[in-house]
This record gives sequence, C-alpha cells and structure tokens, in this order.
Amino acid sequence: MDRPEWTREPDLASRRAGGGVVWANDELFAERENLIKPAPAEFRPYSFGHKGQIYDGWETRRRREPGHDQAVVRLGLPGVVSGVIVDTAFFTGNYPPFASVEAIAVAGYPSPEELAALEWTTIVPRSPLAGDSENFFAVADRHRFTHVRLTIYPDGGVARFRVHGTPVADPRLLDLASFDLAALENGARVVAASNMFYSAPSNLISPGSATVMGEGWETARRRDDGNDWVVVELAAEGVPRLAELDTSHFKGNAPGWASLSGTTDPDAPGAWFEVLPRTRLQPDTRHRFPVDPGRALTHLRLDIFPDGGMARLRLHGGLTGPGRAAFSARFEASSASSVSSASSTDR
Repeated sequence: MDRPEWTREPDLASRRAGGGVVWANDELFAERENLIKPAPAEFRPYSFGHKGQIYDGWETRRRREPGHDQAVVRLGLPGVVSGVIVDTAFFTGNYPPFASVEAIAVAGYPSPEELAALEWTTIVPRSPLAGDSENFFAVADRHRFTHVRLTIYPDGGVARFRVHGTPVADPRLLDLASFDLAALENGARVVAASNMFYSAPSNLISPGSATVMGEGWETARRRDDGNDWVVVELAAEGVPRLAELDTSHFKGNAPGWASLSGTTDPDAPGAWFEVLPRTRLQPDTRHRFPVDPGRALTHLRLDIFPDGGMARLRLHGGLTGPGRAAFSARFEASSASSVSSASSTDR
C-alpha cells in the first residue's frame, strides 16, 4: 500500500532521536521501551520466556475488569505532529481493537505523576486498529508538543509507535549566535536529494553520531558521469563558520570528494554560491573545515563525488537578525495556548 506523505517526516519519538517511554500502567508481557525502538519489529516463533511468547513490542496482560492501558512517550524532538503509526506487527490474536492518542506541551522535566495531573489534547480520537499491521492516523493539530500518550482499548500488544512531524526547537534553550544551523533538532530539514536508495538523507542531520553505516545517507552506485547531492533548508537564515562532513563507518563506499554551496533563494537561477570548494574526503573520518563567514544562507547543498555514503552533515554558525526573528516566531506560533506547567521545581 502507498504510505502517507507525512511518514517521510522524522519520527519525533524515536529512541535514536532521544525519545523515551516514561510510563506505562502495565507491561507484564513485553516492555514499554520496545515501542520506540528505531528498527522494525521482529518475531521469533517458539521463543518463550517465563511469561510466555517473547514479543518485540509493548504488551499488557488480559484485562478482567473495565478500563484501558496507556503508555506515555517523551518526544526526543518536540515539534508539530503530522501523523502517528500504531504498528501491531506480529500481534494477531492479542492486538488491541481500538486506540487513541493525546498530546501535551510541558515546560521543564515533569514526572509521570505530574503529567497525569495535566490537561491533555486529543490528536487521534478512539479509532479501530487492524492486527499485524501499520495503522496510519493523520493529525490536524498544528501545535508543538513535548509528550504523547497512547491509549489502547482494552488491552493487548503494540509493536511500534511512530510519531512523525516537524521538530520545533525552543529558542530559550539555544545560543542562537553559535549552534548547528543544519541540525534536525533545531528545525532544519532535507528538502531535496538526488538519491536515497539505501537510506534516508534526513539521517545526515539527525541528532548524535551515527553508530552504524545504516544510520547515515547512502546512495546507489552511479554508472554515469553525474554526482549525488542533497539540499537542506536550514533552521533559519544564518552565517556559517564551520562545516563538518562525517564519513564514519563508510569505508569502501565513502565519497571521494565533496563540496558545499549556499543560497537565500534556492529557486533563483545563479543564486547559489560556494561555501566549501570541492574537497577530498577520507573514508571513516570526521572532517571539519572552517568556512568563510561572509555570506548568509537559508539553504545548504551538499554535493558528493561521484556517489557513496555520509554519516552526518553539520554546519555551525549563528543566525542573522531576520533569522532570529523567524526562528522565534516559528516557536511562538506553534506554542500559542499549548504549554502546560509542571511544578516550579522542574524549571
């Protein structure tokens, strides 16, 4: 089946992005932490533990009284949710027939008890689920959220819970004069790429270091005279000072060379200018290059020659005046009337 377009957006809840399952009312058969594992769920038949068949997911006990089960996820990347996936892979006779999702934006670091006392917003009403399937639910609410709560009715198992959307960073928690302009967690996003055969180009700007080759961006082998490239819309207009091109884990398939160019008008002919000239790269190496801080840009293009894989792309610098205004306005627009307060001790 065709997947919704919003599934191309990053998973804000993924453990790889720093997400965490902070609470569940029950996890007798399978642990709640499995919900946000980045890899697809697996199943090994006839693998039994002391509580029964081992499932790669979250599974609660059979209810013998009225009620429902819940799990609360802290988003690794707070932001605007475009859609969620309730994946019941391999749960056939034990999946929940219905689920709903709520969300909340909270300042600070509240405990599960404090979260439970706050008012949550429903972003997916109680809806039917199919077993052993990805269940897709689009979300219309355009507010920024920090936590989501999955409710299943009445009990059962969910393999994975994906929360796709757009990260929106809090400017109060950043030094806007010196940070990564190309970071996903700061609001940057990949808007175009020549090839994504082996892995998604958005991996390039994901948080943290890649731990394996599959956590980077890798293209198919070229059999022509061209080269591969990716375009990143930065967090906001900024002036770069340092570029980082990381080929860690790419050994026999690293690009031979790379270059960077920038613009404030990506659609205008001739508007792109050089940020880093074509430069030789080494395999399995974190390269760092000072760049001329003379010109502002809103978009960055990475060209690799001729093809291959890159683990991470970083562009350190500071926002311009207009960039600061746009960055703060994005946060304020998505946060209006959506932030709840935990206790003052969490500030």
